[in-house]
Amino acid sequence: MPRIAALPALVLMAIALPALAQERAAPRTATFFDREGVAIGKATLTALPHGVLFGLDLQGLPDGRWLGFHIHQTGECDAATGFESAGPHFTISETRHGLKVDDGPHAGDMPNQHVGADGVLRAEVFNGFVQLGGENGSDLVGRALVLHAGPDDN
Repeated sequence: MPRIAALPALVLMAIALPALAQERAAPRTATFFDREGVAIGKATLTALPHGVLFGLDLQGLPDGRWLGFHIHQTGECDAATGFESAGPHFTISETRHGLKVDDGPHAGDMPNQHVGADGVLRAEVFNGFVQLGGENGSDLVGRALVLHAGPDDN
């Protein structure tokens, strides 16, 4: 089991998007919620020819910290259980967890994100392993984005 599964999730959102062809998908917006169910920001998902660009705009986060950012297997997100219902990191093949490992990463592994001193996180993150409405198991429909309470070990 990946080490990251033991980290508590800070916020997440389900990606409930209609299946669309990658090249035709219009940008989609999704909302992030904290453990109390309060909306704390948005993610904009833009389909590109070879992956997805995630635009993050979140506020009210713990200031000055690095936080792990991943795609998790399922979009079932129960705050009462610390979002464990989102399952493990999304993976398409038998790769290991981590951006720095030779036989990794999972398709859902993405770089840690830094929250500013004001508790705001604004970033653009590209993931070339996934698609909006993609084929070959790379589709984001039914998955969840998770911003963890601490940094990922990569």
